[in-house]
Amino acid sequence: MTAAAAPLPAVSRLPVSRALTPVSKVLRLCLHALLFGLLALAAGRAVTDSAPRAGWVIAACAVLAAVYAGGVRTPAVHSSPRAGAVWLAGLGVAWAALLAVSPDGLWIAFPLYFLELHLLRLRWGVAAVALTACAAIGGFLAHSSAVTPGAFLGPLLGGAVAVATVLGYQALYRESERRRELIEELITTRAELAAAERGAGILAERERLAREIHDTLAQGLSSIQLLLRAAERALPREAPALEHIARAREAAQENLAEARRFVRALTPPDLEHGSLAAALERLCAGVPGPRVRFSLSGSPRVLPTPYEVALLRIAQSALANVVRHARAGRAEITLTFMDASVTLDIVDDGHGFDPSSAPSGEGGFGLPAMRSRAETLGGLFTVESSPGQGTAVAVTLPLPLEA
Repeated sequence: MTAAAAPLPAVSRLPVSRALTPVSKVLRLCLHALLFGLLALAAGRAVTDSAPRAGWVIAACAVLAAVYAGGVRTPAVHSSPRAGAVWLAGLGVAWAALLAVSPDGLWIAFPLYFLELHLLRLRWGVAAVALTACAAIGGFLAHSSAVTPGAFLGPLLGGAVAVATVLGYQALYRESERRRELIEELITTRAELAAAERGAGILAERERLAREIHDTLAQGLSSIQLLLRAAERALPREAPALEHIARAREAAQENLAEARRFVRALTPPDLEHGSLAAALERLCAGVPGPRVRFSLSGSPRVLPTPYEVALLRIAQSALANVVRHARAGRAEITLTFMDASVTLDIVDDGHGFDPSSAPSGEGGFGLPAMRSRAETLGGLFTVESSPGQGTAVAVTLPLPLEA
């Protein structure tokens, strides 16, 4: 049993701050006005008609109004189901007293229907509405000698209308809450997507800088060292220029080491704490959905950072496609080291597709982006797939002379 002082249907189990919407406030005021108006009408009719028990009718109306107003203004009724139940029982007793002294007490049954449906769980609320309708019919029959269909249909139809109104309101409220939750989820998702895009942009810039430093500065310094060594070998041992060449070679060596430190500092986080094979194994373990296995073939070699970054990103992109589109049950990633090349294979047992009609993709996860990464390093990228036959993605990169 759940209670609240505000007689608003369908929101008894909701937080007070959320329940007090403008519509809720209007419904509460309407129900207050209805009950007090009906009580005033019953008391007024008793006075104007000079009813034999007019005093008792006025007193019963006053007691019922006081019990109702006291419950509305009592904080405990807002939070305690037991207090709400006691308030409803007090209203029932006061209404029964009014019904005993005046047939006009029948009118109060209609607002009581809404209170019962609001304060009680649905099955108990419906049972209370039926009991209230029976009490209203019995009270009317006790004050009237004539039995008419209206004496039965009025309270029963009123109860049915109240139940239908509350159920309809509950359905509308639930739909409104679902839409609100969807909007909140959409806003949260958009914020997360924006953060992910910013993070992806930062990682892409780090990769670009690492690649540029490795391909230009580091390679240039390495070439300078080779040229200086060749110059040392070409000059006689007593040549005065040998000392300057040695110093130049040491400076080039120090700057080459510094450039390599820059490259390592710009390495993607997935590669910061281990080898490419370890990063691929962690990637397979964290993929949601299909079972993904990683295997290593050949003798592992230390690869240049651009190679490791490209292979890791291609594996991430391919697995993202497997999770999003392939509906595969399992997949396998194989990293193979050969004498002159390194190969990465990603195979799944999903639905497959026609590579000739595959969409370009976006956000860096499409096949063209993977192909571009491989071809930038002089590698070969291939895709083999057909509808219903799974997909195999392979990238082969030639190993540099000094990896």
